[in-house]
Amino acid sequence: MKRPEQIDVIALMPELDKLLISLLEGLSDEDWDKQTIAPKWKVKDVAVHLLDGNLRTLSVLRDKYHGVKPERINSYQDLIDYLNRLNTDWVKATKRLSTRVIIDLLSSSGKEYCDFLATLDPNDTAEFSVAWAGENESKNWFHIAREYTEKWHHQQQIRLAVGYEQKLLEEKWYLPYLETSLRALPHHYRNIEGKNGDLVKFTFLGNPEKCWFLYYKDGWELFTSVDDKPKSEVFIKNEIAWKIFTKGLTREEAIGNSEIVGDKILGEKIFDMIAVMA
Repeated sequence: MKRPEQIDVIALMPELDKLLISLLEGLSDEDWDKQTIAPKWKVKDVAVHLLDGNLRTLSVLRDKYHGVKPERINSYQDLIDYLNRLNTDWVKATKRLSTRVIIDLLSSSGKEYCDFLATLDPNDTAEFSVAWAGENESKNWFHIAREYTEKWHHQQQIRLAVGYEQKLLEEKWYLPYLETSLRALPHHYRNIEGKNGDLVKFTFLGNPEKCWFLYYKDGWELFTSVDDKPKSEVFIKNEIAWKIFTKGLTREEAIGNSEIVGDKILGEKIFDMIAVMA
C-alpha cells in the first residue's frame, strides 16, 4: 500500500499562466462573451476572476493587506457566502475593463504571483488551510497545489467555452489537478460507514489511465496503490471528473456518464464531491 506523495507544482504555475495568456490573446470579441460552464459567468468574467486571484494573493499573503475583512464567519457556509460576495463585486466592477487591459494585468500580476509562491517554504504552515479537504491547518505545498487547481479549472472553463479544452487534459497539466483534488476524498467520505478492510478503487479514464484508492481502517485513508480486491470500483472519464469536482455537472449526469462495479452506495459518494470553495 502506498500513500500519496507531496505535490510540487511550482514550476508548472508560470507555464500554466503562459498557456492562459496565449489562449486569451487569440480570442475574438464574440469568444470573450461566450457562456462558460459556470452559470453566472461568461469568458470575460472567468478571466477577471483569475486576475482577482493573483491580486488578492499578492495583497493578502505577500503584502499582509486584507482589505475587506469578513464580519462574522462562524461556519464553512459563512466563508463561502463571503467569498461569493467578493467575487460578485469584483466581476461587476471589472466590466469596465477592456480585454487588452485584462490580458496585460493577468500577464504582469501572474509573474509577481508565481515569483511570490516560489519564495514560500513548502513545509511551512500555510496562512490559509485547504478547507475543502477538511484541513484546519495545511502546509504551503498543499496551499500552492490548491492554487494550481484554481488556475487550472478556471482556465479549463474558458477553454471549454471556446473549444480548446483538450490541451489541459494532457497528463502534464491534468494529473496535478487530479492528484490535488482527490485529497478531498477521505474528508468527503467521513460520514460513510465502512468496515476495516473495505476498499474503494477510483479509476480515471484517460491517457494514461490512473487509479486511487480509499481504504477503511478506523476511518477512510487515501492511497495510490493497494493490492487488495475492491469492494467498489468507479470508472470516471477525465473530461467528466473535473466538472464533478467544480460543480460543472449534476450528480445524476455524472453517474449516467460513469460506471460503478460492486457496492454502488460506496461508489456513488464521489459524485457529489466538491474540491473548490463553493
